[in-house]
Amino acid sequence: MNIILLGPPGAGKGTQARILVDERNMVQLSTGDMLREAKDSGTEMGQMVAGVMARGELVTDEIVIGLIREKLETTKADGFIFDGFPRTLAQADALGALLNETGQTLDRVIEIGVDDEALVARITARSTCGNCGEVYNDQTKPIPADGKCTNCGAENQFKRRADDNEESLRTRLMAYYKQTSPLLGYYYAKGLHTRVDGMGSMEAVKTELATRLEG
Repeated sequence: MNIILLGPPGAGKGTQARILVDERNMVQLSTGDMLREAKDSGTEMGQMVAGVMARGELVTDEIVIGLIREKLETTKADGFIFDGFPRTLAQADALGALLNETGQTLDRVIEIGVDDEALVARITARSTCGNCGEVYNDQTKPIPADGKCTNCGAENQFKRRADDNEESLRTRLMAYYKQTSPLLGYYYAKGLHTRVDGMGSMEAVKTELATRLEG
């Protein structure tokens, strides 16, 4: 099963993607991770990515699609999670064409819906483990008293993102909604879009998401 996870910054996409990877043998295709991996790989595609980044240019849709193609053709998994791509209608068309060419299908587009005000409060209280990326929250999941990450055991590696402040978050939310609104209609028209409530606990979101995947 191949899915797209949509949702604004801090909606919990990364957390839910990790659960799907661990429990369903899916592979998360994160645009940022793929670009960093390619840049350090030394392959022809990697050298192209490194050159674009070195010049401070934006990576083209063609390059990202090329990286996704490589993953689809070389990675064995029980499905792929597209995270951070597509962001535009042109990218959605390109991804659809690629999946068709490689004999794959897109099965679900799951929007993790949130309340903006609650999301801002949630993210401004957020910290992550600098070693493994585990997410903590001052209210709902405080950093352990002993300073050790509950996931990897790293000690005193917690940090906050510099842009996890209210002003930056509202700017990022506006950009997300401008980019994503057309995608919601695009996939709704194809009968692929569904929505889960992202304001519940991690377990509640996990359960609802599983229902959407199996329904």
